[in-house]
Parts: sequence; structure tokens; C-alpha cells
Amino acid sequence: MDFLAGHTLLIDKPLGWTSFDVVKRVRGILTRRYGVKRFKVGHAGTLDPLATGVMLVCTGRATKEIDTLQAGVKEYVATMALGATTPSFDLETEIDATYPTGHITRTLVEETLKRFTGSIEQIPPAFSAVKVDGKRAYKMARKGQTPDLKPKTLQIDELQLLDFKPEEITVRVLCSKGTYIRALARDIGLALGSGAHLSALRRTRVGKALIDDCMTVDNAIQWLRDVEIEFPDDQNQTKK
Repeated sequence: MDFLAGHTLLIDKPLGWTSFDVVKRVRGILTRRYGVKRFKVGHAGTLDPLATGVMLVCTGRATKEIDTLQAGVKEYVATMALGATTPSFDLETEIDATYPTGHITRTLVEETLKRFTGSIEQIPPAFSAVKVDGKRAYKMARKGQTPDLKPKTLQIDELQLLDFKPEEITVRVLCSKGTYIRALARDIGLALGSGAHLSALRRTRVGKALIDDCMTVDNAIQWLRDVEIEFPDDQNQTKK
């Protein structure tokens, strides 16, 4: 395997890991195996620490394909808790308000989801990496500041209700690059009149890469340690 020429690993990011954590582990193994101080490794699409699922990790010259890979359609399975909101729209922050859910029915949810299919306008979460005047929005939010975030036009191709409870729904989302599922939970909660926040998120597809094609981090690490690698011609060797 020639990781310098480029290779894309399909990894199932575990809960609690940042996307950088995964990249760091891959880079660490490759720098040791190639005997170098630096090795080009990147990923095609950030996943929050509280999310799991498909992550494309590119090495060597394959990093040039990151922009193309990022543009691929994304699929998520998201669980949204109704009746409560949080500042981050997920479990990163504590509940800041609660609302009644007695009026929530499956029919109401299904009709509401239709309003979020197609081209939509979405304001990114304050707790996000979006830059405002050169500063990351989440850094401002954590200082108690309110970043001035502008709405973005996004495409939601499919929004399917998978499971319904008056206090919790699970949906499958097929969407374009740049969609914040946390913000979608916020907006669905507002439309339902119940408030909502994201309680679980799993990315199941990026472009043609499916979750069933992904390795666990442990399996990926073991494979990187064991696979036969190719060295540049000037080193004139192949190492296991």
C-alpha cells in the first residue's frame, strides 16, 4: 500500500472522539512506519465529538480529493429530544428551557418534516466552527457572546421519520454539504412548538461511502500497523 501516493480510509468514528483525534492516530502510525516527522493526512467532513459514523480519512496525495469528497451527499440518522432546548442544540450544554409535548402527534411531526424538505435557509449554531469577523463562532458563544450568523441555503433531499414518541423522534436525513443537523433539530422543535435538541447522531453515508464499508478505529489502527507499505524509490525498499 502506497500511502504517500494516496489512500482513503473509511472509518466509523466513535462517540467522544473529535475528527482530529482520528486523523492524529492515523498520522502517528504512518509517520512511525515511514520513519518521517511529517505525513499529510486529512479528513473529508468534520463530525462533532457527540456524533458517530462515516469519516473519510485521506493520506498523501489523496488529500487533494478532500474538497470533492466533502461535496458528496450526506446521510444521517438523528434522534431529537422534544420538549427541551440547549444553547448548543445538542447534549454539549445543559437544558436551558422546557416546553409541553402533549400536543405532539405522529401526524403533526410528519407534516412538519415536509416543510424542511427541498431548498431551505438555515442559520448555523452559535456553537459551531463558522467564522464571524475572523473568529470561530463557538469561541464567542463560550464567552457568552452572540455571534452574528447569517442564514445559508441548503438542500434537504429526504427527511424520513423512522421512530416516533411524543418526547423523542428519530429521523433519516439526506442532505447537502454544510447542513447542521443540530440546527435542523432546533428548527423542527420551533416548528412543532415544543423545542428540541439533538440527543444522538450517526452519519451513515458520505457520497458513495456507506457505514457498512467502514472499519472501527481499532481495526483501522491494526490494519495500518500490519499492511505492507511501499516506500519511495529512493529508499529502495518495501517494509511490512
